[in-house]
Amino acid sequence: MSLEQDLAKIEYALGLAREKAETFTSGRIEAELKAGGDPVTAADIEINSVLQETLVEDGDGWLSEETVDDLVRLEKHRVWIVDPVDGTREFVAGIDEWCISVALAEGGKVVAAGICSPSTDQLYLGSIETGVTLNGKAASTTDRTELEGATVLASRSEVNRGQWDRFTDGPLEVIPMGSVAYKLARVSAGLADATFTLVPKNEWDIAAGTLLVEAAGGKVLEKNGDGLVFNREKTLITGLIASGTAFFDPLSELIAG
Repeated sequence: MSLEQDLAKIEYALGLAREKAETFTSGRIEAELKAGGDPVTAADIEINSVLQETLVEDGDGWLSEETVDDLVRLEKHRVWIVDPVDGTREFVAGIDEWCISVALAEGGKVVAAGICSPSTDQLYLGSIETGVTLNGKAASTTDRTELEGATVLASRSEVNRGQWDRFTDGPLEVIPMGSVAYKLARVSAGLADATFTLVPKNEWDIAAGTLLVEAAGGKVLEKNGDGLVFNREKTLITGLIASGTAFFDPLSELIAG
């Protein structure tokens, strides 16, 4: 399958997933707690099924937050990395900061991805070869170089825990927001200058968004400075920094300081 076909397939799958999501009402849906304490809803489960049935073909691997992990995926060259509802807490609370995230990795590298935000009517699609589009129009990261006045999207839960206190009185404009996938998508389209996480994230949280930022001309590294590799046995990433290329070094220095 060609890259263009993969992107078309992702777009089609996200369209079906959006239709399923719209059968539920954000802010009026009950959630249960999974073993680790994270919430899950019927929407998460049903959207997950739609995506798996639409995307996976013979020989493909599958990694999703809402599917028991099958390590057979480690033997696969092509692996779908999916979060059917990233930002479930926001979805349950009726906050328009959740999304559906789909990435295709080949040999540990994401090659195509899409993120759909039904509440804001936004569809982000991209690959390194084709770049990124937002609702069909070409998009790119910002070309900011200075810290002063830069808009940085922060995890709302991290902000509430006080983990961003040292940044709130500095040069950055810190904007709390749910769903790390949605934050990465917005950075890829130049709707914010950067985002970074102070706590670990799973591959399904960041795979699609990481590809979109890089495809849009930006830079993403794991918090420890390593490049990101996907479809690993242990799916937890230490954290990440994502921004336009020119802004990455000054932002990294501020975080390290």
